[in-house]
Amino acid sequence: MISTWSEWKRYPRAGRGENIEAPISPGIYEVRVAGTGALHSFGAVDNVAQALALLPVGSKSWFGRRPTIMPDLEYRTCATSSKAAAKAAVERMIGRRETYMSGAA
Repeated sequence: MISTWSEWKRYPRAGRGENIEAPISPGIYEVRVAGTGALHSFGAVDNVAQALALLPVGSKSWFGRRPTIMPDLEYRTCATSSKAAAKAAVERMIGRRETYMSGAA
């Protein structure tokens, strides 16, 4: 069974003491660039909160100590009863997107 998507929330920035608000259960997550809506990350996982916490959202520059500028990100989550249900929901979502894109061309 799949529940509904959460509202979009601002992705916490390192060093600000902000927390991720996500289920500690199987589900789907989606992370996008806030300004453009461009997809950053997407996945079906066993533990949504852990997956979001482990995402590489910033990195150190190769040529200095300063981190590269990270875009403003936002995320939403959808809890499911199992990882298999999350994967099935993702497959349906991808299928709908492909159908839409082929019809729009």
